[in-house]
This record gives sequence, structure tokens and C-alpha cells, in this order.
Amino acid sequence: MSFASRLKSVARKATATIAAVATAATLATVGAGTASAQGHRDWLRPDATGHCEWDGVLFWVQRCDVWSPSNGRNITVQIQPAQRAGNAGLYLLDGARAPEAYNAWAVDARAMEKFVDNNITLVMPVGGAGTFYTDWAGPQGFFGGPTPKWETFLTQELPAYLQHHFGVSPTNNSIAGLSMGATAAMNLAANHPQQFRQALSYSGYLTTTLPGAFALMGLVVWDTAQLNVNNMYGSIMSPRRAELDPYTNMEGLRGKDVYVSAASGVWGPGEIGQPINGLLVGSALEASANASTRYWEPKARAIGLNVTSDYPLLGIHNWQQWDMQLAKTRGRILDVMNAW
Repeated sequence: MSFASRLKSVARKATATIAAVATAATLATVGAGTASAQGHRDWLRPDATGHCEWDGVLFWVQRCDVWSPSNGRNITVQIQPAQRAGNAGLYLLDGARAPEAYNAWAVDARAMEKFVDNNITLVMPVGGAGTFYTDWAGPQGFFGGPTPKWETFLTQELPAYLQHHFGVSPTNNSIAGLSMGATAAMNLAANHPQQFRQALSYSGYLTTTLPGAFALMGLVVWDTAQLNVNNMYGSIMSPRRAELDPYTNMEGLRGKDVYVSAASGVWGPGEIGQPINGLLVGSALEASANASTRYWEPKARAIGLNVTSDYPLLGIHNWQQWDMQLAKTRGRILDVMNAW
């Protein structure tokens, strides 16, 4: 068993134990609409290992192992069912350092608390560090290893599971992500226009074929997960580089609600007292995302996309920024998805 598998196993046992103790109390205290929510939320769905487990983050989140034929393994997904059996879904994609034990949207932004009273199913895939949630052309490492097929999982295998067990429509979804996940969210929405009605990019890199971008992405995927970026595309000259660049891959976003944001990289009050190295890296990453997004936006508007942008004057590449953006866009998501 690999280290990641052992970590996942430990995490599953720990979260299940916590949830077993706390679920009853949570059902009574999570807020308005509790009684109507229980009918759709208080039972565990089937999954590849028998049935899902209650997740330690609570708020009716289930931890489900979904079999992925394309990846040859189970992929864990944290799922909060819609409050009143609605068929809308919100996919939340993690950043380049996506943990193997949980989706950080559930832990660092407490997304399930924000949508606990709403008629939308939260879909939070676990893992995928450095993969940009796409189908890789070759093994993820320099010396072999699995070939990730995240796009196939997220757009073919997972939707079928969600429809069958959670009632989520394959054609009634929103997708949002941070950093690496934001880049992926824009590409997935453009590549699968029938699946996603809305795409939201928080601090995303939306111009990945600009000079220097390939080298930067190579450093990112190596630093975060020791992956070989050449194997994502097939080669440095592969046409997939353009196919996976939101700047050259935006036609599929026509008719959708699109939201993009990135802060300036300037420290705000929330950054006071944090370690200087982390602040410097966070500033550089957010400033890069800001420049990339601002370069993307004029072209998107020129071809007629329905874009709303937000560029906060203060903020760096951190969870304070992304938590704020999810809270800010919560109403927008619910309006577009008709999921209040």
C-alpha cells in the first residue's frame, strides 16, 4: 500500500469516528431548514466500497469512494446532498497542493456551511495535486507511474454516479476552482458546455501559453507533486498546450455565466504577522494570477462572453482570499443555478 493510500485509510477512519460521535448533534444544530433536509440528506449512499461514510467535516457531507475505470482506482469525493433533493450541482476544485485526505474547500473555506440551507449538491473531489484536473498524455512522473485521467472522471464517470445516487443532473452544474483548480474549471466548462452552466475562477492562471508559462507550470507541478509537466501535454510542442489554455480555449463558454477574480498581491490586514516567506510567495502567485486574468478578460469580452470580474485592491494567494470569494459569489451561484 502506498503512503497516499495509507494516509487516505487513516483519514477515512478518523473522520468516520468523529462523524459518528457528532452527527446527531449536528443534525439538530446546523441551522434553518434542518427538518426538510434530513429526508434527502440523512442516509448514506452506495459507493464502490459498499456505502459512503459520514465525513468528519459534518453538515451532512458524505465521503464516497467512486470507481474510476479510466484511472483504474477509486477516487474519493466529499459530497453534501442538496437540501430539498434539487438536481443542481456545484463542483469545487482544489489548488496545486490538493491534499490526498480531503478537499481543502471543505476544511479551509467550510464550503458546506455556506450552502447548508440551499438546494444544491456540493461535489468536492479529493486529490489531484499538480494535475490541473485534465487527462494526461503520459505517466505523471519522470520515471513512470499512473497516467491521470481527471477530465474523464469529472465529466463522464462522476456525473453518472451523482445522477444515480444523489439526483444531480449531468447538465445542471456550476464549477469553481482556486489557482490550478480555477484554470481547470475554465477549461472543463469550455470543453463540456452541456455539463456546466457556470464557471468561476478564483486566482486562476488563464493564459498558460504566454512566454515563460510552460517553465513556470513545470516548476509548479514538480514542486507540488513531483510531476513531469511534459507528460501532461505529451511534449512541449503538443497542440494540447493551446487546448488547455483558457485564453485559447474559451469558445465553449459562450452563453454561460463566467466570473473571474484575482487580487493585487498587496498584503492586507489579514496578512499581518504571518511568516515573511509565505507572504512573499503568496504575493508573487496572486500578482501573476491577476496579470493573467486581466490579460484574458478583454479577449473574452471581445468575443461576447458574459464575464463578471473582481480585482480586490488587497489580498494574496491564500485561503483568506478564496474563502472571501466563495462567500461573495454564493448568491450568484444560487441565482444562476436556481438553487436557493
